Amino acid sequence: MTATVLGAEVPAQLLLVALLSNGHVLIQGAPGVGKTTLAKTLASCIDGSFSRIQFTPDLLPADILGYSIYHQGSGQFQFTPGPVFRNIVLADEINRASPRIQSALLECMNEQQVTVDGVTRKLEAPFLVVATQNNLYSSGTFPLPEPQLDRFLLSITMTMPDVETQTNLLQLHVQRAHSPSSVDPILHVDDVRAMQAEVSRIQVNERVCRYIANLCEEVRKQEAGRGGPSARASIAILRAAQAMAYLTGSSAVHPDHVKAVAAPVMSHRIHGKDSRQGQAIDPEQLIAHVLQHLPVP
Repeated sequence: MTATVLGAEVPAQLLLVALLSNGHVLIQGAPGVGKTTLAKTLASCIDGSFSRIQFTPDLLPADILGYSIYHQGSGQFQFTPGPVFRNIVLADEINRASPRIQSALLECMNEQQVTVDGVTRKLEAPFLVVATQNNLYSSGTFPLPEPQLDRFLLSITMTMPDVETQTNLLQLHVQRAHSPSSVDPILHVDDVRAMQAEVSRIQVNERVCRYIANLCEEVRKQEAGRGGPSARASIAILRAAQAMAYLTGSSAVHPDHVKAVAAPVMSHRIHGKDSRQGQAIDPEQLIAHVLQHLPVP
């Protein structure tokens, strides 16, 4: 993956963390920094089904979930699955659709199922939603509702790479102009399911669980009057830390694994403005401050 998206080593690792911990990812950043390319590269590496949903203001829930059509010949309604019935779903520019349309993903992201016309249909595992989002203040965008944000296991912020990386990227495009390259699948969906099962069995000591709980509680105290991360955030940190331990070859979760995923898991769950004083706050700086002063087991 990192060979395809230059300068994206950390985002690529976090994307794998979400996949292995059976979570979903929100990739944020300005247009043209490689958000969509990163998501499509992950899908290319897995021999599973993939779909891309381009979110626009005129999108309807049926365009995402599917719909039922009445057939006169059989006298029955037949369900046509929507693009969400895939292993990896790219929700491109999700904040260009209204919150009503965004909420169509809530059930499938939280329970891996879709209910249409009173009938519930399960989604095949693995199921990963990778949503890209342009900056909030870009023209024609809507803010994501808090319940929608809370469904994402973690968020990834992508920025413009340095000049050296940009130079290498340009050279890579010159080479591809003469010899187009593609990414071959290296994993089958059965392999991903097996790896997800192994990740869920990574050991977590009681002291590490208490460390995670104290971390989230301290962030909530810092966020007093502004909400703060929900109870789902603690579970998300635990799952992401297990995946990080698995990727680093560790048989158990250590505090360093928790520290590595704390900001990606909680930053999008923290309000960006103090409602009491109207001051903007940096969620990542707040989390770093808490980690610095929180006793490590």
